Amino acid sequence: MNDSTKELGTIQALLERLNNQRLPYALELKEKVDRGERLSDYDTDFLKTVLEEAQSIPQLATKHPEYENLVGQLVGLYTHITSKGLENEERGGGGKGSPA
Repeated sequence: MNDSTKELGTIQALLERLNNQRLPYALELKEKVDRGERLSDYDTDFLKTVLEEAQSIPQLATKHPEYENLVGQLVGLYTHITSKGLENEERGGGGKGSPA
């Protein structure tokens, strides 16, 4: 298996994880913080995991520019979640993980 085939396999696995796990939960978190709720410990652990795993994504996106727009949208989504989550935390919105 050559490097290009391995990269495409990695991209396919990342896209499947994104579609089946990461994106649905991220959209739930977006709704949660948009309602003014605070993120739970589980939510912040999820975000930390996603950010740690995302370290290799820019390098792949550079080699495969067809994914740059998707990566940009995901960065925007996670930036919104973390910024709004921090704002809610500072404001003391709703209890940890409960409605405002």
